[in-house]
Formats: sequence, C-alpha cells, structure tokens
Amino acid sequence: MDEIALYVVIGFVAQMIDGAIGMAYGVTATSVLLSTGVPPATASACVHAAETFTTGASGLAHWKLGNVDRQLLWRLALPGAIGGAIGAYALSELDGDMLKPYISAYLLLLGLVIIWKALAKRPLDAPQPRSVAPLGFFGGLLDAIGGGGWGPIVTSSLLGQGATPRYAIGSVNLAEFFVTLTISATFLITVGLSLWPIITGLIIGGVIAAPFAALAAKHVPAKMLMLAVGCVVIGLSVNTLLKALR
Repeated sequence: MDEIALYVVIGFVAQMIDGAIGMAYGVTATSVLLSTGVPPATASACVHAAETFTTGASGLAHWKLGNVDRQLLWRLALPGAIGGAIGAYALSELDGDMLKPYISAYLLLLGLVIIWKALAKRPLDAPQPRSVAPLGFFGGLLDAIGGGGWGPIVTSSLLGQGATPRYAIGSVNLAEFFVTLTISATFLITVGLSLWPIITGLIIGGVIAAPFAALAAKHVPAKMLMLAVGCVVIGLSVNTLLKALR
C-alpha cells in the first residue's frame, strides 16, 4: 500500500499538470519514475497503460465540447499509432541502462520546449497545419521511447504553425488515446504489464486529480504552470543524466 500511495501522488501531480495545461503527463510521470530507478521500458509501459484511461476521458470531453477537428484527428491518430507501436517495440528490445541517458536527454529537451512554449508569443492567424502525418508518426515514436512527449511535440508544433488552439488541443488529446492504446498493447505483448502497483497508483492519482486540474486550468495562469513544469522536468532529467553517466 505504501508503494501504491507513492504512485498515487505521482499520478495526481502529473494529471494536475496535464489537465491544467493540456500536456506533460507522460513527461512528468516518466521523469519521476526514471529518477527513482524504474527501467525505461517499464516506466513507459506503466505510464502509457495509465494514460489510456486519462486520455480516453479527456478526449471524450473535448469531443463533446466540439473541440475536435475530425480530419486533423485521424491525420494524427493513424500515423501516431504506427509510430508508437514501432517505438514501444524498439524500447522493449534495447538495454534499459544504455538507453536511460539518451531518454533523459530527450526529456531534458522537452522541458526546454515546454518553457519555450510558455514564453513564446502565439501567432494571430490560424492556417491549416502542415506535415501532420509525419508529425503524428514521430510524435508517437518518441512518445513511446521517451515515455512521454506527444503533447509537447505535437501540440506545440501545431500551435507554432498557428493552428486554432481549441481544435489543436482537442484533436491532439483524442488522438493521444489511440496512440497510448496502441503503445500499451505493444508493451503488453513484448514486456508485459506486471508492475500493477505503479499502474494502479497512477490511474487512481489521475482520476482524483481530474476535477482539481480543471479548476487549476481556470484559475492558475498557464504560463506559470508551464514554466514550473519545464523547470521540474529539466531538474529531474539532469539528475538522472548525472547518475547514469557516473
């Protein structure tokens, strides 16, 4: 129960962040799990298994609120699922200790992306997004290998191109459900999902956090949250990198 309680806290914090700014659940949870010594493949498998539930609920809410562009959804979901399956399989076949420094470096870069996104000015126009299929593929690939990054990579890229925020965020959220479902199924076949205390704790924490995250999104400035998240992810990644390189 003590072990589950720890992951409930991690899941709660990760969902509070994700629900408030629309990204960084996987980045936050995976950074914490890696820093506690969980192998990369196990960390990614557990986070994505839990994310299947959280992204499903979030995507359904966006669908009901009319925040989903159907065309954009499938242009992201299908290549994203393919990339996610390839990334999950590759991660399950490679040595975790060898990969940990590279994954931590990747998460470090994502932390910088989150900070950049918090400080960048959003374009005023809303043109049609470009190169959506390759973006979805590499977003899914890196999300599976790094245990997170779909939101920071895909959402940031779409918003950087000037896409309408509500449709970009809503479509990316619902597409993420299909990507995480595929990644979880691939991990189930390859490495299995045996560490249920981690998965259970992350799910419970995420469910508890959901209503509070909605309140945070309404009352706490997004820029402040994103800067805090970026700093935390960078700090955890640097700590893991230093441990791995010793």
